Amino acid sequence: MPTAPQTTDELFQALSENDRRPYGRTRTVTAEELVDAAEQFGEPEPLAYALLELQEAYTYGAEPRKSPVVFARLLNLFDEQPDVFDERLRHMLFWRFKWVANALRALPEVPLASLRQWQTEMRDRYMKAGLDLQPYYGQAYQLAAHVGEDTALAYELWAGRSRSRLSDCEACEICERALHHLAAGDDERALRTWEPVLAGKDSCQEEPARSISYALLPLLRTGGVDTARELHLAGYRACRRNPSMAGEVGRHLEFCALTGNEARGLELLSENRNLFDEVDSPQGQFDFLTGVEVLLRRVELLGHGDLPAAGYAGRTWTVATLRAEVGGRADDLAARFDARNGTAAHTERRGARLDRAPLLDALELTLRTRSLDEVGPAAAPVAAPAGRRTVAVAEALPELILQARALDEQGHPDAQACWARLHTLVTARDYTHPDDPAVGPLVQLRADLLADEAGRAGEKDEFADAAALYEEAAGLYEDAGAPGRAALARGGALLAAAGIPAEDGDAADAKAAALSAAHASMVRLHEETPGLTPYQEARLLRLRATVLGLRLQASRSEEHIAPVFAEVDLLHDFATRHDVVPQISGARLLRASTHALSGELPTAVTEIDSLIDDLKAHGPAWHLPRTLGLRGRFQLGLRDAQAAHADLAEAVRLAADWPADAVDTARLHGDLAEACMHLGRPDEALRYLTRSAELDLRRGSRTDAFCTYSNAAQLSLDLGRVEDCIALLDSVLVEPDVAAGERDDRLVAQLRLTRARALNAGDDLKAATAELVALAAESAGWDDDPGSHVMIAGETAVLLGKSGEFDRAREAAGQALAAHARAPRYEQLSNCLRELARLQAQQQGPEGLAEALAHLADAGRIADEARAAEYEAHSRSLDTALAYEHGRVYAYAGEYEDSLAALEKTFALLGEPGPDQDHAEEWAECVRLAGAVEGLYLKRPAPALTRLDAAVSRLTGLGHTEATEPLTSLAARLRDEK
Repeated sequence: MPTAPQTTDELFQALSENDRRPYGRTRTVTAEELVDAAEQFGEPEPLAYALLELQEAYTYGAEPRKSPVVFARLLNLFDEQPDVFDERLRHMLFWRFKWVANALRALPEVPLASLRQWQTEMRDRYMKAGLDLQPYYGQAYQLAAHVGEDTALAYELWAGRSRSRLSDCEACEICERALHHLAAGDDERALRTWEPVLAGKDSCQEEPARSISYALLPLLRTGGVDTARELHLAGYRACRRNPSMAGEVGRHLEFCALTGNEARGLELLSENRNLFDEVDSPQGQFDFLTGVEVLLRRVELLGHGDLPAAGYAGRTWTVATLRAEVGGRADDLAARFDARNGTAAHTERRGARLDRAPLLDALELTLRTRSLDEVGPAAAPVAAPAGRRTVAVAEALPELILQARALDEQGHPDAQACWARLHTLVTARDYTHPDDPAVGPLVQLRADLLADEAGRAGEKDEFADAAALYEEAAGLYEDAGAPGRAALARGGALLAAAGIPAEDGDAADAKAAALSAAHASMVRLHEETPGLTPYQEARLLRLRATVLGLRLQASRSEEHIAPVFAEVDLLHDFATRHDVVPQISGARLLRASTHALSGELPTAVTEIDSLIDDLKAHGPAWHLPRTLGLRGRFQLGLRDAQAAHADLAEAVRLAADWPADAVDTARLHGDLAEACMHLGRPDEALRYLTRSAELDLRRGSRTDAFCTYSNAAQLSLDLGRVEDCIALLDSVLVEPDVAAGERDDRLVAQLRLTRARALNAGDDLKAATAELVALAAESAGWDDDPGSHVMIAGETAVLLGKSGEFDRAREAAGQALAAHARAPRYEQLSNCLRELARLQAQQQGPEGLAEALAHLADAGRIADEARAAEYEAHSRSLDTALAYEHGRVYAYAGEYEDSLAALEKTFALLGEPGPDQDHAEEWAECVRLAGAVEGLYLKRPAPALTRLDAAVSRLTGLGHTEATEPLTSLAARLRDEK
């Protein structure tokens, strides 16, 4: 707290501000400081409120040991000065007897006799105050259930009584009743009881998150799989990283473990690492650690005990070591609770959770479904999918080296596995190179490995690294007396260097020039290198053709077409003459691509049809996935999405037989997603998009992966799959390089912006606003991109307005206006200003009118600028939208004549409706609002009905019957009220 409050008014203001903070250490420390400040005033009422805030911070900050101490001070204050406690303070005091009972129950060091003594104190205090005892009986039941006693009588004494003002909220009581049925083994009755809470009809601070965590497994057992999935996503988000809901997090981890989502469980465990150290409640620790152990035991049982796991701070953990640690701690907690309670209830409940068998082999919980094989260190190779053919890597070192080179000459994908194995062997400290003339010297092998590494860097668009590695490899090849291989490495370096983006000037022209220079150098290299083998010469010709193909792709210049075909013909003739099979199909693929780049898609398809037939008949088989994928892209260009989908789906199927990098499986999935979108199958597209992103991520193309994830998140949001969108982005944003700020800040900002929009769509206004406020602060420093700041600051202003924080909203809108002056965003900013005006008038009525009109005045200036710049809005015109918003704002403020005048202006700008559906609906909405203002608020039903009836007739005649429904409904209401 920067400055201690100097007056009681400042104290109450500080208490109000602290109440808006999330529970956690910051809020708790501030609450402690505010109690110290309150004591300085010597007034009991401010002190009472400060103590209440501190007790709440302790209660929801998972510090149950401190809550009773604070409450004892409150109770003493009440006993000494009861007149200080007005009805509100008195209600809060008696409500919190239950908080103390819950806190004491969570502490195994508190004797059972003390728990019962506190319940007696609660009962006596309630009776003395003339309060109903239903809350007392509720606490008696919860103690019986906690201890493991027979709860039948305690349940009836509580549940059979009517609720009172001090009863737990409806949602909490529903949860307790449902848990009673669950303990009795009646899943279906428990779920029926939970229904209002799970449906969102009843909620509170802890609900429905608490109920959801308990309901997940019963839902699975009764067949409610889809519901369980949806509730897991929403419920987990409500409790993650929250120390007071550590038990709920533990049950979500258990749910992951029992549904084949062990990898997601480890991800969530990492996200909640803070709970190992921040949960001071032994009961919370017990529930959390048991859920953690269920997950870790399952992962270890599946053979992944050596995977890294997030655990207690101060050391590195594996699944196995963390499982042993949490198991010991949870066993100790169970023993302490049982010793206090005189039963074995905690040990038995813990054993039942640990002994549960998986309820489902696999449940797709999120869009980013991964296996345990895919969550290890990034450098670890991904295990081959089930059913995929695998290469038999030679065991003996000389044979392995020769095998790698032979496969590499063929362009065979399995060369990757051989090079990977050799890299491991050669980098070992005890490596001894074989003395075998067929293998060659160690320097040649080191050159081979560098060339392989360079190729992988190039595939990830790391062109500078690739060029440097190729050059280093070329030097080693020369040292080894292998000039042909050195020439190939230098050719690779030339191609990679040409791919390095230019720092200034026209990017396309610069790239074309660099590729032209690279081609000239390759030709000289080819001519000056004697003794090339047919394989090496074909590879150099392929590089020459490729570099010219890339030049055409960059320039799209007609003069660059013929040179590509000439090089392709040279390659094809040479490869055919010397039977270099991989380069024959490579040349034909380049020829088809060149036809496509030249705008001759039908010819390209004809060319590639023939190639596919030959590949199916004669191979190489690993060329088929890429070739089918290319034909699929040609079909998309020809607007034949069905044919494209068929080719791409077959390509994806065949690609499963080969290493993903070798056949560009990520690209195939991305293209298949595009085909699905053209066919109107967005949910299918979403699956392929996320798989494409994951494949890119695993091969190290992380920027491409995060771009694809961003597209997938936006698509899921567009589809209304809000929780899927949030869960996907939450998972991506905790990737180590993203969390550490090592990725492109604009790309990460886009991910966060989409997440904020999804949170808003999911009615989590507080979280959405916090995210956008942070983004607006960051984007304010983007001097090279003020346009993005316009958008972000504008959206921030709107969410602040929705939250009722209009001063901050005006400040954000001012930032957006300032950035707009540097990079105009007419429509986006106008939309935000109009919405902010509507919100202020709607929430504040006449008091907010002046400020709302000021926002509309700003929007008016934006419309004037847009008109002067001859800007055309993508939807309705800015002037029309502005006039309509004036009508709404005046109506909210009770200025109905001004509202009607503004709407009449809107009609003049809109004009009469015609065949366009969107225009007709906009016109109809304007009629509806004018009719409501005139008929309901100005009490002039006759002209309002005339307006409405004429509009219904007009719209019906144009065939816009749906647009008439709100109008006929309003007309009926006006007639009923006449």
